[in-house]
Amino acid sequence: MGRNAELPAGFERFRAGAHATPDDTGCGVLHVDMDAFFAAVELRERPELVDRPVIVAGAGPRSVVLSANYPARRYGVRSAMPVGAARRLCPQAVWIPPSRGVYSEVSRGVLAIFRELTPLVEPLSLDEAFLDVRGALRRLGTTPAGIGALIRNRVAAEHGITCSVGVAGVKFVAKLASGMAKPDGMLVVPVAQTLDFLHPLPVSALWGVGRKTEENLRRHGLETIADVARTPLDRLRRSLGVATGEHLHALAHGRDDRAIVPDAEEKSIGAEHTFDVDQYDRAVLDRELLRLSERVAATLRGKGIRGRTVSIKLRFADFRTITRARTLFAPTDVGRLIHTTAVALLDEAATGAPVRLIGVRLEGLDGAESAEQLSFDSPAPRWREAELAADVARSKFGAAAVRPASLLSPDEG
Repeated sequence: MGRNAELPAGFERFRAGAHATPDDTGCGVLHVDMDAFFAAVELRERPELVDRPVIVAGAGPRSVVLSANYPARRYGVRSAMPVGAARRLCPQAVWIPPSRGVYSEVSRGVLAIFRELTPLVEPLSLDEAFLDVRGALRRLGTTPAGIGALIRNRVAAEHGITCSVGVAGVKFVAKLASGMAKPDGMLVVPVAQTLDFLHPLPVSALWGVGRKTEENLRRHGLETIADVARTPLDRLRRSLGVATGEHLHALAHGRDDRAIVPDAEEKSIGAEHTFDVDQYDRAVLDRELLRLSERVAATLRGKGIRGRTVSIKLRFADFRTITRARTLFAPTDVGRLIHTTAVALLDEAATGAPVRLIGVRLEGLDGAESAEQLSFDSPAPRWREAELAADVARSKFGAAAVRPASLLSPDEG
């Protein structure tokens, strides 16, 4: 089952409606998922397109679908699908290029709503998060489903988009429920009915079951979650391996011990780019490394952190992928230093083969208050001052306000 699963027959009893809501006693976990997030954000400015198929994607031949609204999804269009395939499925769709920066801004606003209600918020991406609301119930004087309804109302009123909510006793079930509630709905799975909810579902609904595991389960005659639950644990261990067997056995019985982990500390920050045409030109690769380095550095400064280890990623035309890394003398958030290091790594890794994708990443993150340990003749302090000034200008006048001259297009030169 995919992220947005249709509500199976007989499951209407779990839907929270205006006049009746299933028993949510003990259902302290919410999964909130924005509906067709990128498309929904774009459609706020173009409401006349709401009932037409709309696809958000880049224009390049290697672009993929970032988001498709529900009219487009009825034609089989899905996120991450190649643009060419989406055009064949839905030639009448309206295509909208992605708007940089807007999605993150809306995401921050939505997360702020969540955090007003509970500090236990675990974002999974820009458009979805888990919430542990058990500690907020008495303070807010409501129920888990009441908090879910409040979230849906506020997201719609304050940001002009809709979201779907799953309410359950454990994370895995809450996430399944939000997918079945789409679009713009809420499902509540009473703790006492967790197995009634799970057992009719196909094995593909189990968290962590990909195509290969699903095929393996079906080879052993296990078609539904109920089949997995009825299978002795020893047999699952032998058939799937000890770790996988025990994991799926627990889930099939409604057990998921994962806690809500609020704002897990980031271990790295990076950016990458796939070229529309495989790239041989070293000057083009250097310019792309500069653009990516500037983006990573700005992200670091925005979060008030630095990174000590610079790495690059190269994917060649034959899809062979390599990485190279170098640890600096001290942590940095200076784009020029990141770029210089990335270029040196490219010198070491270059084979002359055409490059399909290139990326830059900073690891070994540390707080910005850490000492820089720069030599007196280092140009980094001056570069950092210039980049901080550029950050201010971009925040006022847009992302294109200040850029290195080498990144200007010929028309801007």
